[in-house]
Amino acid sequence: MIQDDIQARGEALVAAARDKDAKAAHRHTDFFIFGRHIDEGIPYWERAVEAGDIWSHYTLARYRKIRGDRAAADALYRAVAEFDGGCAYGLGVLLREDGKTEEAVEWLRRGWEDGRYLDCKIELGKIMAAEGRCAEASAFLMDKVELGDIAVYRWSRLFDSFEEALDKAAAGLDIAEADEDGAAALSAVQELFELDKHFDDYPGLVPRADELYRRGAALSPKAGMYYAMFLTTHGDEDAWPRARDLLLRAHEAGVGQAAALLGNKCEQRGELAEAERAHLLAVEAGEKAPMWNLGMLCMRLGRYDEAEDWFGAFGEGDADAVQQLARIAVLREGGPRAADEPDYRLLPGLRERGEAGDVRAGYEYAAMLNDWRRKNARYLLPWMEPAARAGDPDAAYDVAVLCEALRRFPERDAWHRVAAENGDRHSCHHMGWLSDHHRDYQESERWYVRAAGLGSRLDSMIAGKLMVQREAYAEAEPYLRRAWEEGDDSDKFRTETAGYYGTALRHLGRAEEALDLLTLAAERWEDDVLPRYDPNDLDQRGRMIDPEEQLEAAEAAMDAEGL
Repeated sequence: MIQDDIQARGEALVAAARDKDAKAAHRHTDFFIFGRHIDEGIPYWERAVEAGDIWSHYTLARYRKIRGDRAAADALYRAVAEFDGGCAYGLGVLLREDGKTEEAVEWLRRGWEDGRYLDCKIELGKIMAAEGRCAEASAFLMDKVELGDIAVYRWSRLFDSFEEALDKAAAGLDIAEADEDGAAALSAVQELFELDKHFDDYPGLVPRADELYRRGAALSPKAGMYYAMFLTTHGDEDAWPRARDLLLRAHEAGVGQAAALLGNKCEQRGELAEAERAHLLAVEAGEKAPMWNLGMLCMRLGRYDEAEDWFGAFGEGDADAVQQLARIAVLREGGPRAADEPDYRLLPGLRERGEAGDVRAGYEYAAMLNDWRRKNARYLLPWMEPAARAGDPDAAYDVAVLCEALRRFPERDAWHRVAAENGDRHSCHHMGWLSDHHRDYQESERWYVRAAGLGSRLDSMIAGKLMVQREAYAEAEPYLRRAWEEGDDSDKFRTETAGYYGTALRHLGRAEEALDLLTLAAERWEDDVLPRYDPNDLDQRGRMIDPEEQLEAAEAAMDAEGL
């Protein structure tokens, strides 16, 4: 019956496209999208595109992009962007993601000026703000605002807040400079902290913020320390010497943490001798935390006597220090290093080979340094990208993670696709999440199945869950059984696995086996499962099972069977 409905709707969609009945074509397209039949809809959208239906161009382009065929998406959008604001918007976003900002602006402007498509206007405002033209962006968004244009207010207010923070810092620095007041300069610089989370999305703010930080640093060593942190996070490689000098000057002026920060930054860059000197300066200044850094550094360099001295200084009551001392004892006896325990003695050789063109060595050099929660992402990326471009799936995955840390989301997704197609299960999971985010549930399920096949128990659960949601209970059963039998109560998704596994078993006529699973799920669902999902995501909530209903149905089935 479902296949009959699909064929009837598909043929109706094509007929509507040929008759130039846009509303009917849109309505039939919704059947495929909201019915989660994207695979089945694609052939009909292709035929409707041939008949000239604009909405089919837009829909097919969207799914081509989601599934990785950006060239096809570009062609589909471009074919009708001149006549449709939605396709002009889709093309503009695609071009901007590909770094073709000038052409993107052209299409977005046409989509706004000719089609009054509000998303085009908002995207144009975001591009202006990204270039540092925040006041212009806000004014553009608010120009000729109509009642239905409420979405622009949020962006206009955001861009105004950028200007307000920069202006407030500048005014404070004017006063501080006039009075030669270091404390006032520090206070003025702190007005910029709220912008820190926006610099990656709006890099045009960086030059003006840099100027303000520089002015503050001239009056306050502590403001100089903050300027150094800004430079290491948002500056280019040429900014590093300035950042290093600022931290040294701050330390010499008695600013606590400055030397420790310098030590951390040097270590993140593989400059180990400089890192050790900075950590020692911090310890000499009375800071205790850098003693731990020195212990870890010495252990990673194989200098076990010194490492024992540093960890021993914490005393026998410090469980973490005692644990590190035990690790050193194992290493002394020739025991293996843990996977997350780098051997920094290898760094100089790896770097030298990487600089000579050995892309794998360059990647391994960066990977060894990549244990700082990606706070050194900007430094590591150029070391890792050559190996990723050469087809190394490990490098492709790590580059994707670094791009996420830098909020380069289109690049992140592109590299995850490369890694996933080369068999990285973490990237397969990401592609499943990305497809799910775009409501392409069939593509999402395929990626989760692939990740499950690569050994991921979580993805086995998710794949089975998606199968249950489309009522493919026999297909779901082995995935959910594996997630359940190989897992334990430490799994964060244990209750969810029980609910979907029990549901699959019930529908397969195995109500007795389902009973305990569904009982557990019904008891814990509200505490263990619901908080993990956005309560405002009605689509997600609509697809979710109700374990209490499933339990009642299982009990009724058992009663009917006299069990």
